[in-house]
Formats: sequence, C-alpha cells, structure tokens
Amino acid sequence: MGSKNSGTAAGLAAIAVIGVTGWWWFTRGPVYTLVQDANQNVLLITIDTLRGDALGADGGQAATPNLDRLAAGGARFTFAHAHAVVTLPSHTSILTGQLPYEHGMRDNSGFRVKDGTETLATRLKRLGFATGAFVGGFPLTKRFGLSPGFDVYDDQIPELKGDVTFTMPERPANEVVERALAWIDRTPDKFFGWVHVFDAHSPYTPPAEFAGQYARPYDGEVAWVDSALGPLLDRLSTLSRPTLVIVTADHGESLGEHGEATHGMFAYEATLHVPLIMATVTPGGRSQGRVITSPVRHIDIAPTVMDAVGEPADPAWLGASLRSVIAQGDGPDRPSYFESMTYNLVRGWAPLRGVLQDRTKYVDQPIPEVYDLATDPTELRNLASADTQRLQVLTNLLGTFNTAPPDRRGAETVEVSAALRSLGYASGSAPARDVYTEADDLKNLVGIDQALHRASELFKTGQTADGIALLQSAIERRPDTADAYISLAYAFWESGQLEPAIQTLEDGLNSSAPDRDIRIRLGIYLAESGTNIPKAIALLETLPDTDVEGLNGLGLAYGGAGRYQDAIATFKKILILDSTNGLANQNIAAMLMQEAERTPALRGTRLREAEGYARQALDNDPSLAKGFTTLGVILAQTNRQADAIESLKRAVQLDPSEFDALYNLVVLLAESGRIDEARPYARQFVATATPSFYGEAIEQLRNIR
Repeated sequence: MGSKNSGTAAGLAAIAVIGVTGWWWFTRGPVYTLVQDANQNVLLITIDTLRGDALGADGGQAATPNLDRLAAGGARFTFAHAHAVVTLPSHTSILTGQLPYEHGMRDNSGFRVKDGTETLATRLKRLGFATGAFVGGFPLTKRFGLSPGFDVYDDQIPELKGDVTFTMPERPANEVVERALAWIDRTPDKFFGWVHVFDAHSPYTPPAEFAGQYARPYDGEVAWVDSALGPLLDRLSTLSRPTLVIVTADHGESLGEHGEATHGMFAYEATLHVPLIMATVTPGGRSQGRVITSPVRHIDIAPTVMDAVGEPADPAWLGASLRSVIAQGDGPDRPSYFESMTYNLVRGWAPLRGVLQDRTKYVDQPIPEVYDLATDPTELRNLASADTQRLQVLTNLLGTFNTAPPDRRGAETVEVSAALRSLGYASGSAPARDVYTEADDLKNLVGIDQALHRASELFKTGQTADGIALLQSAIERRPDTADAYISLAYAFWESGQLEPAIQTLEDGLNSSAPDRDIRIRLGIYLAESGTNIPKAIALLETLPDTDVEGLNGLGLAYGGAGRYQDAIATFKKILILDSTNGLANQNIAAMLMQEAERTPALRGTRLREAEGYARQALDNDPSLAKGFTTLGVILAQTNRQADAIESLKRAVQLDPSEFDALYNLVVLLAESGRIDEARPYARQFVATATPSFYGEAIEQLRNIR
C-alpha cells in the first residue's frame, strides 16, 4: 500500500540518526531490577507479527539498535510465549491478564471485548494515570472493544469497503509514533501509553532504505520498525519521571515454516514464541541488562505492571508478576496454555489447543504432537507416538485448562470482513462439531490454505485466471471451504463474469460448506446484478436481525426491488447495532436519493435528508469513497457543481475503482467546460471500468478521451 511507509527520505534519515545517537541513558551500573514506583510512567509497545528470534539481540538478521539497547539496560526474556496466534485475542490477553477462553476473544473477526472487561487501561486510570493508545492495525480499531479506560484511543486507519478486498488497512509506524509523541508532550501527569505498530505484518514492503539491505523483506520491516520507534524511546529519557517500557509481540510469523506462509493457523514456535523486553528509562540511569531464560507468558505482563506501580494482582489472574524473576535472574516453570481457533471457527477444521511445560510442547490435534524444544527448537520430530507416557502427562495438563468448544463467532460487517481478508485472515462462520478426524487435522489441510493465500496473491498481481484455477482446485479437494467459494465468486464478479460468480455461490450453498456467508454474498450478487431480486430477498430475510452483514445485503436487495423505505428501515437496524457505521449511513443516503428520483413531489425533502446521512457517513468514516460519491451526486442534483466535483475527486482519490464517481466526475467536468481536466478521468474510466456493468457508459466516454 502506498501509505504503508510514507515517511520522507529526510524523515527516515532523521529517525536513523536519533536511533544511533540519542540514547545516553543506559551505561554500565548495577544489574537491572524492576523497582516499585507508583509515580512512574508505563509504556507498552506491541510490535505486530514480530518473531521471537527477529531482533538483533535475539540473533535475528535485522539491525535493531534501538530495541537492542533497550534490552541491554533491562530484562530480556528469551522464552516468552503468546496464548494465541492472531492479533485481537493476543492483545486482549496482554491487556487483561486473561487467557483467550477467559476473556472470550477467540479470533479477529466476529468477536468484541465484553463491556466491563478490566484492562490495564481501566485499572491504571483509576490510579490517576493518563491513558493513551495509538494503534497501527485494523484488528485493534476501537470497534473491537479495547478502548474503554483510554482517555485517547487513536486508531485513524483507512477502512476499505467491498465484499472482498486485497488492499491493506493500516498506517505506518512513524505515523503512530508521531501521534504518541504529541500525546506524551501534552501529558504532564504520569501516564500509561500503549503503542502498537503493524508494519512487520504481511505484505512486507519496507521503505527502500531498509528493503535493499535484506534478503527477506520481513527483516527490512523489522529494521524499519526499530528505526521508527527510536524517537519515542529517546523522548522518554527527557521526561521528569522514570518510564517502565515493556516491548513484546502479539505473535510471530511462520515465513514458510511447516508450510504456513504467515500466521493464524498453526501454533509452532515461529508464531507462538515472542520477544519480551522490560526496562526502566530514567535520565542518567545506569543499569546492566539481564538475559532470562525462564518460561514467561503474556498473562504475566499485567500482573507485572500492577506490581511495578505498587498495586496487588487480581486474585483471579492465572499469571504472576515477573518482578522477582527479574531480581533473581531466574524463575520457576510457568505452564502455558495456547490455542489457534480461526480455522475451526471459519472453516470447521479441527480446533488447535496445547500446553507448554518446561521445554516440552503438546499440540492437541486429531494427530497429536509432542516436541522437546530443548533439543528440537524447530519442531521437526514429533514424539507423540514414541513417548506415550509424556503424551498422557501433557494431555492431563491441558485438561486443567478450559477446553470447551469456543463460542461461535458473531456476525461481522461487510467492511470489517473485507478489511480482515485483506490482511490475510480467513473470514467466515462454521458450526461446532462433536468429532474431528485426521481429515480435519490442520497438518493435512495446510495445502488448502496455501492455495487460498496464493490465489489472493495472484489476484493482487492481475493473474486472475491462475487464481481462479487455484481456488477451483481447492474446492475440489475440500468442498466445505466456504471462503474459497466466496473468493472465487468475487474473482468472477470483478472480472465481469456474473453468471459464473452466482453459480459458484449456488454450488457453495448446495455443498457441505457453512452457508451463512455464502448466503449473504449470493443475495447481494443477485440483487446488484438484477438477476433475481425476489430470491435475494428470500435468502437474506432468513438471517437474524442481529446479523449486520446480512442486514446490509437485505437492504441492498430491498433497494434493488424499489422498496426504498424497507431498505432504509433495514439500514437503520444496523445503526441501532452500530451507531458509527458509516456504510449504513451512506446506504440510507443512496436510498433516499433514489426515492427522490422516483418521486418528484418528494425530491427536495429526500435530497436534504440524503445529504444529512451522507455527511454523517463521512463524519463516521472519512475514508469512505462511496460516501463521497453519493454526496457528490447529491450536490450536483442541488446545483452545487463545484462542490460536487471536489467530492467526486475525493472519492476517486480514495478508491480509483470507484467507477460511479469517475463517470459522474467526467460528465460534470465536461458540462462545466473543463474538458481538458475531464480527459484523464475519462481515459481511466474507459481503461478500468468493468464492461458488464458499465458497457454503455464506457462507449459514451470514449469520445472524450
């Protein structure tokens, strides 16, 4: 994405200089201990997708001088583990001190943190801390429920719309850091800050200065993140009070190990092992770092923070403070529960759970796995069949945790589903099952997942036919993979092949695949194409009134049938469920606009109402391209052509494939006598608009080229 690393070359150079020269506060002195101080600041830095072996201090290939220096003056834990391998559940464990089955977040999609959940933010705010969060990735935007307790929750990340999208919703680390620094500068009191940077997540596109230095682009991203964090860490050394800094990752990245390209499926060490650094930044402070090899966990972070500020731990927490471990340089074993539930919830594949005890790891799947990490850190030798006694001991240990099936994921909005798909996360819904066989074991299904990821990459590079063939092959091998049908249908749809798109979804409904998401997509396509609107309505009316994505599809179907008031009432149901839903407001505006066109007597009233909803949509989501399109058309219809042109230009700037905006922009510019300005937009429309949808308009604009 163009904005992913948008810092200028000069800005990057400045960051690099600070990272090298700005940290004068760690020099030789006593061995680091974590001192209790109720008046210190606390800064939590989470680096998305950072492997436990990625930093320079941990033997990684990337140059990470800033984080290495932080570790050299604090405590670096070399055997720290997450409890989940996707962003939202893992961060919820970090902030709450709870395991996934305790806080209820089992996947990025379809889950919201429950109202009243205690987090570090809510606890520290009650103690008089100013609280601020600055996040760089879509899965942590405030809609998912981690914002309570934060005075500021800065999550200004573009939201991208559509049934499926291959564009990345995130903002680069330097922008996140800039926002955090501005907050720190205006916060005189003690603070709890959380800074989350997303850049190491796929796709790996570091700035040129970093990309050219490494064989793996991933390592370039890690080096870039370290550089971007330099000014933040440097600023702490100038503050009037000490700052406890905690750096960790939500999970790692497989990078092809065990057949997994990224993360979210398996829970091998590549994705479960994470870095963990704790250090206190004090102007003029002197300390020598400790390297601690004892097992530690994400659920130990919250108790450690509370201990550091002199507060007792929550007695319900299973984790424990690491302050004494830091003081002694060693600690007892801490058995750790972990899970990976995405593919169970989305595709109905076997759930993955496991435990770590000492250096032994157990993965509970239909084909069980046991690894001795001391002698086999890359987990290549499964000991389960050879060491049945150890397998039984670990099975019993896992039984001390809650292994009940996870709650099924709730309905998700169109835009959230699309944004998460763009990040490589599977999205869908599958019912729970009582029995899973070896055919459902993730190890036997990784090839299917590889095919879906590869197809997505092919679509990004315009190799549509190859991507379609891969998806068709995946469906043949595993006919119950709902997201394969959805992605295949989308590929057909976007290439103008409407009948194959609809037939693909019909085939999916007739298969053994979970049908909720397929039903919604089919309803939308039937309505938008005008193929069979009554059938679309019948399909979508069966979904519950709490299903936001289903309601969105039903509203569109009602609109296609000319039932505008029914459509508006349906979109308003979405606003009851999610009052800040920009897409629902935009769709109401579109329905009112269509009603104004059909009912001349109501034209003025409906257009005024439509403008209000369109502006509300953009207040809720300033990146909603379709909202600017709708507003632009309304402005044109109310004789405000200059404003209409600017609104339509903004829509095209946000989304070059916003073809309705492109077409109307060309027409308005031409009618205003600005033909030279209209020509580039006309060429863009003719070259990129889908003929099956815009054939007549394409022919009309050819003469303007």
